[in-house]
Amino acid sequence: MAHEGGCFCGNVRFTATSEPQGARYCWCRDCQRIASGMATVNVLFDVESVTYRGDMTLLRRTADSGNTVERGFCKVCGSQMYSKTVEGPSIPMRVRAGTLDDPEICPPQYIIWGTSAPSWAPFPDGMPVHEAGPGSTIMNQPD
Repeated sequence: MAHEGGCFCGNVRFTATSEPQGARYCWCRDCQRIASGMATVNVLFDVESVTYRGDMTLLRRTADSGNTVERGFCKVCGSQMYSKTVEGPSIPMRVRAGTLDDPEICPPQYIIWGTSAPSWAPFPDGMPVHEAGPGSTIMNQPD
């Protein structure tokens, strides 16, 4: 089954031909900046299965993990579309859940970079919160 989505203005569209590997919230500082103060919500797909169409701005930066990450944004409306690791361990592409035509396909199962979140961050009750990236120590839930 193919999953499709696009940006706010419709300039960028994409198709993912694989099923999601999972989904998560990311509270790293880069994600907070591109999500205007909140976490990003990311659905994980095989990189090779996702194809984008339309004009995008691509930005590469060294992430908190030390990996080089590419992020794609619509050139017209600025919607953030994805992030993927281009230097570092091979990990799935992170498609922004809000860009999916059906954001219900895979709800988030955990939170990463919890130590970077502000004190007022809304963490869903009972959801595992990792201190840093996937596989890092799980923090206690806030009261």
